[in-house]
Formats: sequence, structure tokens, C-alpha cells
Amino acid sequence: MAISLPPKFLEVRVHDVNRAPGISGLCVGYERGTWRASQFAAHIMDWLPEFALKHSEIQNISSGELMSLVRRAAKRVYESATFENRGEFGELFLHAAIRQVFDSQPAVSKVVYKSARNETVKGFDAVHVVDGPNGPELWLGEAKFYEDVAAAIRTVVKELDAHTQTDYLRDEFLLIRGKVDPAWPRAAEFEAMISENRSLDDVFKKACIAVLLTYDSDCLSRHTECSEEYRSEFIEEIMKHHANFAGRNLPPDLSIHLILLPLFTKQILLAELDNKLRALQTL
Repeated sequence: MAISLPPKFLEVRVHDVNRAPGISGLCVGYERGTWRASQFAAHIMDWLPEFALKHSEIQNISSGELMSLVRRAAKRVYESATFENRGEFGELFLHAAIRQVFDSQPAVSKVVYKSARNETVKGFDAVHVVDGPNGPELWLGEAKFYEDVAAAIRTVVKELDAHTQTDYLRDEFLLIRGKVDPAWPRAAEFEAMISENRSLDDVFKKACIAVLLTYDSDCLSRHTECSEEYRSEFIEEIMKHHANFAGRNLPPDLSIHLILLPLFTKQILLAELDNKLRALQTL
């Protein structure tokens, strides 16, 4: 049986695709006066199989294989090269956000994809397809699981510059094409989208780079419920950080969409994520 997608959890409180760059602000929310760290961590674990496994591994499985599937996904993430720095969690957030907000389809399993790369090379954190108004679009992603939003912006802007150089993109697309699961129904269509015979100018006419940043939020620390005052301050904070990001020297002639995920604190969420990931490995 095919695995259904997790129900939506994050509240999209800011969303504007007409800005340059675009902006989305995602809210975890509160429950009984406490930021929903545990509930959010549990929700993110629901995305593990799709994030960590190939299309062929999660399609048409029997109910008896479900627990084995989850254990395999958890182990694959836990043993990945970037887990030591908890980088995979940011990529999980990005995966879930693009899927929920833009109804994307993942083109490759990022954990499988990165496991075969040289450890000194860091590829895009997501490779998805979005069915846009003018046909399928290539969506690449960068994620930063940070406490300090200013540091997250500085770091990701440098990576955007490096990762959009022609030689880097050609190398990246070559590696991605080799990791597409042929069992995915859109494999041939996707490979044609990033064919070495296509000009990068044509590729990026229908492409977007999604940038997800987390940070410890002043707004979240001042509230215990999603009141009108909270919602107003949340939007104000999101737009302030968007202005900071938009004012940087971003790569020209590329569509970029910024996704901000404010946290009460990264450390509280990280503890919940670690506990749940370790528990899943023992199911």
C-alpha cells in the first residue's frame, strides 16, 4: 500500500509569492500556554520515510513492513554525514514546508543522494517538482537550522552565490540525474528538465530556489497563545527578516522564495527531535 502524506500541521501566517523574493512565515503554535515543540517534532518524524527513502522503497509496501520502513528511514538519517551537526533536521523542515505550502513532489531522496557524494561537497538540500501555472517547475532548496537569524541569512546568501555558479550547477544536475529513482512516474520528465543539453537559462525560467531558515524568535518568547497581538507581531517580525534577506546581494535573474520558521528555542526543539529519532530506531 502507498503511504499517505501527514496531515498539515504548520500554520501559514505569511505567504506572498509576488514579492521578490517570495516569502512564507510558518507558525508552530502553542498548546495550553506552551510552544508545541513536542507536537512539531512528532509531525516532522511523520515525514521521515518520504524524506529518507527512495520512491520504490515506500510504494506498494505491505502493512507488515511499515515498522521496518520507519526504522530504516530513522537509521539512514541518524547515520548520515550531516546528522552530527543536526543539518538533516533543517532539511526535513524544508521538505515538509515545500510539500505542504506548494504541493511539491520530491524528485530524489536527499539522504540517499548525499550519502554518495564527496563529504567536502554540499549539494542542494531539496530537489522537488512543483506543478506551476505554466507547467512543471524545478524547485531546489537550501536550509539552515539556526538560532541566530542574522547568521543564518549571512551563511545562506554565501551558499546561494556558490551554488548558482554555472560549473556547480552542471555538476549538481549530473549527480542528481544519477540518483532519480526510475520507479518514480515523473522520472523521465524530470531528467529532461535538467538535461545537460538544455541551457541553464531555459532551466531557470521555470525554477525556484526555496530557502528555509529557523531562528530563536523574540516574538515567540513574548507570548503563550496565538492571540491577535501575537499574530500581528509575528507578521511584523517575519517581514523585518524578509527585508534583511531581500536587501542582500542575491543571485540575479533567479526566482527565490524565503521560508521562515521561527522557534521558541532551537535547543528545546532539538532535544525533542533527538529523542523521537532515537526512539524510532528501536521500534
